Amino acid sequence: MKRCPECHYTWSWKLADGRHKCRRCGRRYTIRSVWQASRLAERTKRQLLERFVLGVPVYRQRFRTPASAKAAERFYRLVRACCAYVEHLREPFEGVVECDETTFGGRRKGKRGWGAAGKIIVFGILQRNGKVKVFPVQARSGRRIVRLVCAHTRPGSLYYTDDWRAYASLAVRGEHIVVRKDGGRPKGRDHINGIEGFWSYAKHWLYPYRGVPRKFFHLYLGEICYRFNHRTEDLFPLVLQLMKRLDYDEIRPLLVRNG
Repeated sequence: MKRCPECHYTWSWKLADGRHKCRRCGRRYTIRSVWQASRLAERTKRQLLERFVLGVPVYRQRFRTPASAKAAERFYRLVRACCAYVEHLREPFEGVVECDETTFGGRRKGKRGWGAAGKIIVFGILQRNGKVKVFPVQARSGRRIVRLVCAHTRPGSLYYTDDWRAYASLAVRGEHIVVRKDGGRPKGRDHINGIEGFWSYAKHWLYPYRGVPRKFFHLYLGEICYRFNHRTEDLFPLVLQLMKRLDYDEIRPLLVRNG
């Protein structure tokens, strides 16, 4: 959505010189797409985007990269921000959904489990046989998790979760089925294999990077969600159109997130 930088109104006239004029306050402004925000040559951007779609990390292009490593990383970051932006705007799920949490991060000495040092806790919601949403969280807080579930699912849904007691309140919002496990395997026919399969998919995609900067981790999560939710489509035309459609100012807050 293209907004006026003065009053944030969305309707404008397009002028002959290519600028826009706000219909509310009359401010004239220029809209710069994410694709235009990168000053690389058109051919170079297309080459980098094709390699991004194929999942080739920048460090593996060091002998045949069409741009410097820093420029390629900046371009990749723009692509990931576009993916994260559209995934954040996805409509709430309904029907049968699965909820689960996991941790991302390499092995380190010391405490294991949810309080391990260097780990990032990620909460996920998957619409069964459909799409997924994930959120990095500061701590495994039941109140925070339930708030995310309420914000991103519709009332009356059927929730499949593990036996963490924080999920008990979901029975008020819809039907709640607890999946209990014995030796890592679910008892009975109820399962949360969908969201657990996504965790495996996500960690598989992150493995070639050998670790990612913590301040950009949310962008990598957005990329993985976008890939998963469009896993049956050709990503190159989708991402190209997305970068040409989105305004750079819309994704700028996503580019760096501390903490």
